[in-house]
Amino acid sequence: MHECVIELNRRNQSESSVVEDVFGGKGCVTGLVPENLSQPLPYELLRRLQKGTTLLAFPPPSLPHEPAKPYLPTRMKKEKKMHALIFLLLLHFTLGQSDYAPYFYDNGPSSTNGNMALFSISEDTPVGTQIYILNGTDPEMDPVRYGLTFEKGSKEYFRVDPKTGNVTLIQELDREVVETVRVFVTDANDEPPEFQNLPFIIDIPEDTVPGSSIYRVQAVDKDMGSGGSVSYFLQTSPFAKFTIDGHSGILRVKPGETLDYETTPTHFVTVVAKDGGGKYKGKHQVLTSTATITINVIDAQDMPPSFIGTPYFGYIYEVSVPASEVGLSDLLLDYDVTMVTVRVVDLNNHPPTFYGENGPQSKFEVTMYEHPPAGEILRGFKITVNDSDQGANAKFKLRLVGPNRVLRVVPQTVLNEAQVTIIVEDTSGIDYEKGSTLSFKLLAVEIDTPERFSATADIVINLLDTNDNMPTFTSEYYIARVPENSPGGSSVVSVTANDPDSGSWGEVKYTIYGSGSDLFVIHPSSGLISTQPWTSLDAEVRSKYNFYVKAEDSEGKYGLAEVFVTVLDMNDHSPEFDEKLLEKTMIIGTPVRVEAMDEDAESPNNVIEYSIMTADPDNAFDINTATGEIKLKPYIKSMEIVQNITKLKACKWSLVVEARDRGSPSFSTTAVVNIDITEAIKGRIVSYFMGLSKRPLTVFGIFLSIVISLILLTICISTILYCNSVKKSRINPESNYIKVIRRVNLHQLHAKEKS
Repeated sequence: MHECVIELNRRNQSESSVVEDVFGGKGCVTGLVPENLSQPLPYELLRRLQKGTTLLAFPPPSLPHEPAKPYLPTRMKKEKKMHALIFLLLLHFTLGQSDYAPYFYDNGPSSTNGNMALFSISEDTPVGTQIYILNGTDPEMDPVRYGLTFEKGSKEYFRVDPKTGNVTLIQELDREVVETVRVFVTDANDEPPEFQNLPFIIDIPEDTVPGSSIYRVQAVDKDMGSGGSVSYFLQTSPFAKFTIDGHSGILRVKPGETLDYETTPTHFVTVVAKDGGGKYKGKHQVLTSTATITINVIDAQDMPPSFIGTPYFGYIYEVSVPASEVGLSDLLLDYDVTMVTVRVVDLNNHPPTFYGENGPQSKFEVTMYEHPPAGEILRGFKITVNDSDQGANAKFKLRLVGPNRVLRVVPQTVLNEAQVTIIVEDTSGIDYEKGSTLSFKLLAVEIDTPERFSATADIVINLLDTNDNMPTFTSEYYIARVPENSPGGSSVVSVTANDPDSGSWGEVKYTIYGSGSDLFVIHPSSGLISTQPWTSLDAEVRSKYNFYVKAEDSEGKYGLAEVFVTVLDMNDHSPEFDEKLLEKTMIIGTPVRVEAMDEDAESPNNVIEYSIMTADPDNAFDINTATGEIKLKPYIKSMEIVQNITKLKACKWSLVVEARDRGSPSFSTTAVVNIDITEAIKGRIVSYFMGLSKRPLTVFGIFLSIVISLILLTICISTILYCNSVKKSRINPESNYIKVIRRVNLHQLHAKEKS
């Protein structure tokens, strides 16, 4: 918030005087304008006031400036009585991180809007009158608000609308009011102290007496009052050797501390200048500045020479050349004596070297069979490595560079000399089929020497093949399709098996076996499978075959694959009816069905469509093309309609039905169908018995059932009669016995008579 203040005072007219108290004495009229106002004040803020005015002159301001010194009024006239009429004009705004303040427009003494600086009002102005319009703006185009603030204890004579700036009189004014206005710029604490004569670089001898002053630091703050006062202090450090006077800025060597060029030849001291603090934008703030003082300590002759790090041990390399001797000067001031021990040490002048049976060697070669067992030592290599230096200069590492983790070298760290051993680690990597030659690099690299000397040798392994692979087919199974009726010897499918072994081990011979292999034959070398010369494949007999094919190398190692052969159906059969003449009985409202068979194996060759070629009478029947069901036209619903069509008592109609398959080419056949039209009850009995002639098994079943029923009936009757006779014999057994004797006697008599 920024404030523009105008103060109105009423004075007695009994005496005239000159205003002497510039900063707030009696009769002093003050106005406050922020120092960072972005628009300059008018060169003449007040030039003339109406009746009994006091003339005031102001300098042309140059904002911002430090400090603002207002001009004073030179005369004041007498006035009858004194009443204080004081108010503040407030111009509010919202400022987002900008240093530009809003300002009032100065529209001159005769204007009714602006900054109210040259405003005058008659004492008899009625209460409620709008007397002025405050008018201002903000450079950043932010919205502005207006306000009036009155001094404590004084009456509020005016009111302002915060948005429009309209000023209204709200209390009656006293007569004979003389207004004196003074405007000045007040200070805000916005300037930090500023060091003078930078940079600070001081040279002092190391034997400076503790407590001596060595430099004076000066900083100036452009603010006024407490904000313009400056005090000094040093940033604290546990090893500080200096101190500074807080008021004068005099830098001294701290009492009890001494300077030592040999320990610290240069000191860097950070001094802080702090002002006395003050308000800025409504908040209290203290501003500081820092500067670095570079203090160079000048050496003084205060120390004799001394040896450091005794005793001394020197080293001279074994190949060093002679050098000149250094003697002592005759002119010595301070001196010291110590002992120096010189040792002759080894110079790292020999790199590691690989040796074979006949001396130094850079290539080692061996021939061996593939796939040696893991952990086997390759004894064909006779390798020695040596470094002729001594100690750490003769320490080096061995490393084998090549296919990963196939071989490893032992030992891995060598001092001076070692026998090199190469061991198999991954037997699968030593494979003739992957490459007949394996190449490695054997490296020897020094470990703890700056030179890092190294040596390299080529390791070459020539592999011999073994029969370690079996033939492998390119696929686990093969699928083939052959049209039926293909001639004997027709090609079916070609199979391939690979054996990566070399020579005769890689040659493959093919054979086939399995339940479906009799009709096929395979070429032993090419793997071409074809039908036997005498074979004729028929999809209607068998459409699927599967068998195994075997690939075998010269030592009997083999691989297998399965072959699936599908015989493709060809349309080589035409549809056939059971008979060329079909007898059917049709009940009105119930269809009859004709059926033809096609012996082809697959659709569409065996899918049949039915159609009516001719009919007598015409346009009396419909047929279902898929099922062969024949029915009367919908309008034929009774025998009367049938008899009206034929005009005969015998209602027997005929038609020719065609059965055609969907194959390509398509085949068809025809049959004559005689249909006896009848009513429901009679038709059912007749049609049933007529249908029996077409079903012999049903007739045989009926006959067998009748015979079995008669036999069972006979058995039941015989059983009943037998049971009755047995029952009677039990009731009167003697009569039965007599009857039997009589019968025997009668037989005997007849026999005698014949004799």
